[in-house]
Amino acid sequence: MLDSLFRGLFDSDITVVISVTDFMLCLGFSLLLGLIMALTYMYRTRYTKSFVVTLALLPAVVCVVIMLVNGNVGTGVAVAGAFSLVRFRSVPGTAKEICTLFLAMGAGLIAGMGYLGFAVLFTVVMCAMFLLYNRLDLGAKKNAASYKTFHITIPEDLDYTDIFDDIFQSYTTSHELVCVKTTNMGSMFRLTYNVTLRDITKEKAMIDKLRCRNGNLEISVSRQESMISEL
Repeated sequence: MLDSLFRGLFDSDITVVISVTDFMLCLGFSLLLGLIMALTYMYRTRYTKSFVVTLALLPAVVCVVIMLVNGNVGTGVAVAGAFSLVRFRSVPGTAKEICTLFLAMGAGLIAGMGYLGFAVLFTVVMCAMFLLYNRLDLGAKKNAASYKTFHITIPEDLDYTDIFDDIFQSYTTSHELVCVKTTNMGSMFRLTYNVTLRDITKEKAMIDKLRCRNGNLEISVSRQESMISEL
């Protein structure tokens, strides 16, 4: 009676039907692997509840889909086409989030094919490597400290075309004027430069020279916002 309850309407005698025990075993393993990945991602990482829940459930969803396809090429193509229609309507994810989603899908795919041992091994190895690489700096802090945005205020009678080029060439490896804006009722200009510092320890010396050039008006320095952080 139980087996007939979980049989498909279009199953035939030659169709391989997954038993309830195998289904629950694969599903349980996938949920466990998703939980392990979610806990790994939460370790010393800034996260949201919705992303962690998604990461925990994604392997089980992929596992079930793979089990139901069960070698049927036509069904597999249909599932792939259905997944391609999905549109994410949230903010773009970071590289770390995209990577963990692919890892979760990979674990679910392996479990759905019935290789539970390989799924566990894959999860353990990838989670360990994820924690290792997450602890390593890999020069990211030093690299980020070199990219700065300068906001420099100058009087309206000062030609801003190349007024700071000699200073930037001395202290930076590259610089670019990205924005010019009038301020203080049009009596001043606010220039925005994206620069790459040659030596981060000489940032104050550079600001002092810029102050002498712009008449000691306001200068602000901030971390350069870049799309690199979203890749």
